[in-house]
Amino acid sequence: MKTLPQLFTNNEQWRHQIEEEHPGFFRTLVGQQNPEFLWIGCADSRVPANEIVGLMPGELFVHRNVANLVHHTDFNLLSVLQFAVEVLKVKHVMVVGHYGCGGVRAAMEDQPHGLIDNWIRQVRELYLRHRKQLVDLDPTARLDRMCELNVARQVMNVSNTTVVQEAWRREQPLTIHGWIYGIGDGRLGDLGIEVDNNARLRELESQEFGA
Repeated sequence: MKTLPQLFTNNEQWRHQIEEEHPGFFRTLVGQQNPEFLWIGCADSRVPANEIVGLMPGELFVHRNVANLVHHTDFNLLSVLQFAVEVLKVKHVMVVGHYGCGGVRAAMEDQPHGLIDNWIRQVRELYLRHRKQLVDLDPTARLDRMCELNVARQVMNVSNTTVVQEAWRREQPLTIHGWIYGIGDGRLGDLGIEVDNNARLRELESQEFGA
């Protein structure tokens, strides 16, 4: 098990390696932050955003929470979204779930989990709406499908925020994407959910993502 001092040792090795590969990188990084992407993902430690897509610090703006949820009362997420869209002018927001998500699994279980149940309530409600369509799947496939459905729901939630709606009203280029990551193979998948205007949003909402 890594001790705390080891983490500082790792940091020293990492920063020296970055400087060797990209001389002056950190001095340049201090002066600007110009990412084109906002990643809204799960807090799971096995899903490292920058590493998955091979981007350096400064190239990806990131917000993470349990089960990659977008609550319209979550001022932390909304502040990140507003800064990303209105100040950094990101062009793409990716909602990225992952297969086998523990938060989604907990929402599907018919038992209490304490405080977290308040956070994942919307996932629970989503599961109950789709339960009949999921019943014939084996447990692993059922969880995986729910992880996909959750991503779709969160794409709609992002698209319906005042931040995104105002950006589209200004005709600011901004597209919301739904992706999913496989921890078992490291593969990032595109679920084919892409929203860049309200007409597409209404279409997605009416489809209920194949429900």
